[in-house]
Amino acid sequence: MLDFETTVRTRQSIRKFLPTPMTEQEIKQILADAQNAPSACNTQPWLVHIASGETLKRLHKIIGERFHAGQFTPDFEFDQMKYGGIYEPRWRNQYAHVFTTSFGVEREDKAGRATVIEQNITGYGAAHMAFLFMPAIDNHDVNIANDMGMYSQTFLLSLTARGFGGIPMLFLGLFADDIRKELGVSSDYKLLHGIAFGHPDWDAMQNKHHLGRVPVEDSVVLHW
Repeated sequence: MLDFETTVRTRQSIRKFLPTPMTEQEIKQILADAQNAPSACNTQPWLVHIASGETLKRLHKIIGERFHAGQFTPDFEFDQMKYGGIYEPRWRNQYAHVFTTSFGVEREDKAGRATVIEQNITGYGAAHMAFLFMPAIDNHDVNIANDMGMYSQTFLLSLTARGFGGIPMLFLGLFADDIRKELGVSSDYKLLHGIAFGHPDWDAMQNKHHLGRVPVEDSVVLHW
């Protein structure tokens, strides 16, 4: 187990995994850690489905078909172009980091960029995917999403601390209807996002570059 400071400061989004699956016991340890995430009034509103093996292969196929057909059914819209001001250079830097630094694909290489984007379908080769659903309760989306974010972070930190890795994926939320149907989830639950996880391939170029963060002073104001 890594210490807390090392865990927090070395956690990164993994973009190439080894095919080796985690054991059921290892996954249950991660889930037990994540279950301790805080939530409003201790409501613990998360519903998490873990897909592996044949179930995951079926989801890959479904997601791939829907992606190539341009058939999207997100429960929540996301458009990074709406992040202007100081936020725009941050997401543009992230895109450049992923395509150029991690995958060696230049901006002008449209075919190469398309190939990288398609790796979202299989979660960059991860042996497992977690799908995070939240209950549909009127006027509470933002509060429940806040709880879901804390669950997700705890899940990701547990993976890192225990020698595994993951990547949160809004991409998976684009196919909410089909994923709900395949996993047998009620329409009363909205799909917020997914997390691809497993054993990182630390020899892969994609995992050798840790995207940095802005200085604390850019985000925090101290009042004494």
